[in-house]
Amino acid sequence: MHFLATRLRWISYFSLDVVFGAMAGMLFFSKVAHVELAWPPYVLLALAVWCIYNLDHYLDSRKEEILLSSRRKFHRRSGNLILGLVFVFGILGLVGGFWWFGWGLELQLTIGLGLLIGGIRLLVWKFGKGWMKEFSIAVFYVAGISWLPFLSANPLDRSGEFFLFLGLYLLLALLNLLILSQLDAKEDQKAGFFSATKTISPQNLRQWIKNLGVALVVLQLALLIVLPSFFKIFGLILLLMTLVHVFVFLTNTLNPEQQRMRMEWAFSIPWVLLLF
Repeated sequence: MHFLATRLRWISYFSLDVVFGAMAGMLFFSKVAHVELAWPPYVLLALAVWCIYNLDHYLDSRKEEILLSSRRKFHRRSGNLILGLVFVFGILGLVGGFWWFGWGLELQLTIGLGLLIGGIRLLVWKFGKGWMKEFSIAVFYVAGISWLPFLSANPLDRSGEFFLFLGLYLLLALLNLLILSQLDAKEDQKAGFFSATKTISPQNLRQWIKNLGVALVVLQLALLIVLPSFFKIFGLILLLMTLVHVFVFLTNTLNPEQQRMRMEWAFSIPWVLLLF
């Protein structure tokens, strides 16, 4: 058990659980849109997500005078390794993108989306309020995992259900980020990080999380009744992912690290779609 817990902790520190979850999210939207993507887009998404998350964690770890979490201590100790891997994987991602897609519309739009995301995040960081960080990251995350399935889909498959699941996935990602913000509240406030806890009191943030979690569960239960039969499996998967977040949030026996890992692994539930 200790061996497994140690390995899961390392997976979490390197954000590999986030990578697996992002790939599962792309699979989710591909199935909703009746798109069969080859393996290269999943590899490119994995490289991009890994680089973004680990670089972000590394930069955070360099800002703090006193590190409270073992996660940020790890990123400070492993800084040179992480920067080296970010450089190598970043180059591989760029070369792979040109190799597999060429300078076509897909790659052009993807690069444009990346630049737009970077610009918006900079504006939010400079001029926005704390909660805008979580909301903008949720938008970027969902845009990143659904972008290629949307581009590759037949126009007839860009249905109302596709956009419905897009909105629900966005709200689930926001719920995840708000809970993580609460878990990191003490450290973020001590280090002066820009996050929801900078402008929202802990009591109000907890109420936001409760309201959003309950609203998502109720809405998803209702949708399971009215959705066409083909889409019910997707509604059920989203409901399971949401319930994991709600139960983790309401459970007092888990430490913050255990809560984080359970929520991140919840985003890998869509891998069950490979069985259908």
